[in-house]
Amino acid sequence: MTAVAFQRALDLVTRVRGVRGAMLVALGDGLVVAEHLMEGIKGPAVAALAASLANRLGRAMEAAGLGTGVFWHLQASEGALLVVPAASGILVVAVTDPAVNVGLVRLELLRAAQVVA
Repeated sequence: MTAVAFQRALDLVTRVRGVRGAMLVALGDGLVVAEHLMEGIKGPAVAALAASLANRLGRAMEAAGLGTGVFWHLQASEGALLVVPAASGILVVAVTDPAVNVGLVRLELLRAAQVVA
């Protein structure tokens, strides 16, 4: 992976109105690979949450016989955390406002996951 690919992936996600930030996070350890976040977003905390969520949900989905997850949406009162795993073991993460167009963000997350695959 190159820094140019990482930046392109982040740009795909952050160009959507209502996205407050985007991150690339290592699935295994939750470390931030690259980020583009608005002020006030705690990147390491978001990365740890996304990795923990992805690891736990991944195991639960496999145990339930559902296969591999392709998109996770965690909604909260102040916004949402949207996560797409890439084939490379990197999570593409978006932090959004509550009223964001989730479908559009999902499409861009999937595109970004292809860039970093």
